[in-house]
Amino acid sequence: MTYLNTKNIERSTNEVEYHPLIPFLPENAKVLFLGSFPPQRKRWCIDFYYPNFINDHWRIEGQVFFGDRNHFVDEKAKRFKIEEIVTFCKEKGIAFFDTSTAIRRLKDNASDKFLEVVEPTDITALLHQLPHCRAIVTTGEKATDTICTSLNIPDAPKVNTYTPIPNIYNKDGKLLVLYRLPSSSRANPLAFDKKVEAYRRMLELML
Repeated sequence: MTYLNTKNIERSTNEVEYHPLIPFLPENAKVLFLGSFPPQRKRWCIDFYYPNFINDHWRIEGQVFFGDRNHFVDEKAKRFKIEEIVTFCKEKGIAFFDTSTAIRRLKDNASDKFLEVVEPTDITALLHQLPHCRAIVTTGEKATDTICTSLNIPDAPKVNTYTPIPNIYNKDGKLLVLYRLPSSSRANPLAFDKKVEAYRRMLELML
């Protein structure tokens, strides 16, 4: 199965990029990761979320759940094991998309600082497909700020904390929260082990 949104890829221009991936929304998901927008395709090693081989998201997940940072890594091919990742996320109930469905890149890099949001994601529509969701999780300032604006959250959470999302409840009647984690990018100088512990705390609390 492909997770590429080929219609959006075709409608992207040099100025505006539309989201190239289909939202990954397992019905049993309790955690929804929302980033800002995928990096440029030239930086991808898989057609899925966190596709940049030098981003440590999948290494963190491997360390948290399997005690092995390379559990989802194919070192020889320099790529992540997408089939194992998809199966794992469906089993655990972890969903993915981004806070923007269309952007402009103001510079030729993946930095959030140089992303202009053209069309924010309809986050409420995503949540309607995730009846058991307990937390929206962000790992960057732009994604956090975009969600706070979209969902009328008055105070953005600091890293490693969370805040209630006003008036949004899941099927079980629980108020959803916005949880902020440290970035898994290697541009973030925080030690890998400290990132692992931050993600572990969130996942143990919310899954």
